[in-house]
Amino acid sequence: MTPAAAVAKAAKNVEDITSISYRMTGRTPEEGRVKADAKMRLKPDVAMSMKITALDQGTDGTAEIRLVDKAMFIGGGAAAAKEMDGKSWIKFDLSAMGAAGGESLGAAGQADKNPAQESTFLTGSKDVKEVGTETVDGVKTTHYKGTVTLDQFRDSLKNETRATRETREKSLEQYEKLGIEKFTMDLWVGEDELTKQFRMRGAADKGPLDMTITFDDFNKPVSVVAPAAKDVVDLAEMLKGA
Repeated sequence: MTPAAAVAKAAKNVEDITSISYRMTGRTPEEGRVKADAKMRLKPDVAMSMKITALDQGTDGTAEIRLVDKAMFIGGGAAAAKEMDGKSWIKFDLSAMGAAGGESLGAAGQADKNPAQESTFLTGSKDVKEVGTETVDGVKTTHYKGTVTLDQFRDSLKNETRATRETREKSLEQYEKLGIEKFTMDLWVGEDELTKQFRMRGAADKGPLDMTITFDDFNKPVSVVAPAAKDVVDLAEMLKGA
C-alpha cells in the first residue's frame, strides 16, 4: 500500500475498536508537561479510568479520573480530602459540563474523548510519507509522518459515513478552541494495521502542544467502578447549597 492508503486503513480500523488501554506523555498549553495512564471502554457504553500527573504542578499535580454512567469523578487523594471534609472525589455531571464548556477543566474536560480518533487526523495530510520500520514496545511497526491542517482533515471527511464524520469532527473542536491550525504528525502502525503509537505537535494560542499516545491493548475487557459514595462530593449538590 501507499503511505496514504496505509494510514487510511489504520484510521478505518479505529471504528471497530471496543476498548483501549493507553499511555500519554508530552506537553499541553494549559497544564505544561503531563503524563497519564488510562483504560477506556467505548462499546456498548463509554467508561474510563485515568491517572494523570501535571509534572510542572508539584505534589498537587496528580489526580485520578473515572468516567462511569455519564458522570465524571475527579479524585485528588489526601490533599483533596483536607479541603473537602475528608472526601477526596468530586462528581461532575457530563451533560452540565458540556453546556458549561468542558475545556474549563483542562485535560480532565477531554477525558471522555477517544484518543484513537486523533490518530486519524493524518488521513487529511497531503504530504504523508513512510519513514521506515521501527519497534515500539516490542511491536514491529511502520512509521509514517506528515503535516495536516484542521481544514484539510475536515475536507477529507466528505466521503465518510455520517457517524464517522461526526465522531471525527468532534475531535477537532478541542484543538480549534486552543487556536491550533496545523499539526505535524507521526504515526506508528503495527502489522495488524492498528495504530500502535502517534505523536501530534502544534502551536496553540497559549503555547506549544506536543503529545505522544502509545496504545498497549485493544478490545480487552475494561471495568470501571465509581468511587464509594461516602468519599464523593457532588458538584451539583454543592452549588445548590451555595
